[in-house]
Amino acid sequence: MSLTLLVTMLLGFAFSVSIAVSIGGSAILGLAFFDPARLILVPKEMFSAIDRFPLAAVPFFILAGNLMENGGISRRLVHFAKSLVGGVQGGLPMSCVLTCMIFAAVSGSSVATTFAIGSILIPALVKHGYPTSYAASLQATAAELGVIIPPSIPMILFGVAAEVSIGELFVAGLGPGLLIGGALMLFVHLHARYKGWGKQDGEGRLPPLVATREAGWALLMPVIILGGIYGGIFTPTEASVVAVFYALMVGLLIHRELRLADLVQVLRKSVLSSAVILFIIANAGLFAFLITRAGIPDAIGVWLTEVLRSPGWFLLGVNAALFVIGMFIETSAAIIVLAPILVPVAIHFGVDPVHFGTIMVVNLALGMITPPFGVNLFAACTVAKISLDRIIGHLLPFVLVILGCLMLVTYIPSISLLARDAVFPRKAAVVAPAPAAPSAPTAPTSNSQ
Repeated sequence: MSLTLLVTMLLGFAFSVSIAVSIGGSAILGLAFFDPARLILVPKEMFSAIDRFPLAAVPFFILAGNLMENGGISRRLVHFAKSLVGGVQGGLPMSCVLTCMIFAAVSGSSVATTFAIGSILIPALVKHGYPTSYAASLQATAAELGVIIPPSIPMILFGVAAEVSIGELFVAGLGPGLLIGGALMLFVHLHARYKGWGKQDGEGRLPPLVATREAGWALLMPVIILGGIYGGIFTPTEASVVAVFYALMVGLLIHRELRLADLVQVLRKSVLSSAVILFIIANAGLFAFLITRAGIPDAIGVWLTEVLRSPGWFLLGVNAALFVIGMFIETSAAIIVLAPILVPVAIHFGVDPVHFGTIMVVNLALGMITPPFGVNLFAACTVAKISLDRIIGHLLPFVLVILGCLMLVTYIPSISLLARDAVFPRKAAVVAPAPAAPSAPTAPTSNSQ
């Protein structure tokens, strides 16, 4: 059955069948051929996969992001970021990264971040002399922070799939998000100086006090959402509803740029995006149920512990595998299927599951900016109105920067866990020691179990 599942799923990918249908279809075919009596369980398992309270946060955070995009919040965040860093050479690309970091703190979606911020900053970058292909690749990369900086939809999915505290994952995502955002800002600044771009980036920017006053309501949103979660006032799921209510009130009553007539289109867009994600989760849940019954996770766990004999080698192997998987499989599906398999092995090696969750999310986020199926690339190309092949050349440096940050996050757990241990001090006593970087593997001995 295992071979049938794998071959069927890969054939679906090869023939450009949607991710959800490829995964769910392979599971249904596997049951039809090897255990047809259990086909009756298909609807039950698909429903069980999405019948989890934390998943209610997914459509609400998507809706909040779309309300922000249409309510003038994203534009004010752009002006605020430009007022802070736009005065230096390369300040406009730095503003793009900083704006995405702030927007990520309330949206939880990289695609929403790409459209909301890219529609403003890609034309601005082109107007200031940056190549369109560079502007699109920068926006696609910076928007990746939308799934790393909390609240993060992939972290919600990881928490549900691996039964790990979503609140702890949100806190742990702050360190990697700030690290990657800072590294990208430094890189684009140095790159602009090297290329001679952006010498006039400071033109037209607002004074910091004026920009801060205009963006005050927008900046207050992540403070309320994240402060409420970290302070124990509401759960991440409840926070998603608060985010929707806040974005709605600010857009309708304060900024007055969101009209009642716009709500129909906003709701339609949010429902479609949510339905796609939940359909993927339902099919991935069915696939996970089937491979669990077949004993595949246990077999993989035994194989990994026998072949990769140290935490360092395990994490290196997982990072390599996830990087390739992320190129071809949508992030939500990869997390739902792989997290229950890999987390027990990570715990066996002494890796904190919250730390492992941040590694997995940061790694799979790279798949959003790598061909052939990087969703951020398609979104950025749509905004910039260029073909995908034109931005590939500018992507490699950005990918290398994030890979370097990924290695730091992997082998320096405190980047993820320092904030977690401060907010949840009871967890500090059980944090595993930092995994050592991989050294040469030792040959198995006759006493190996």
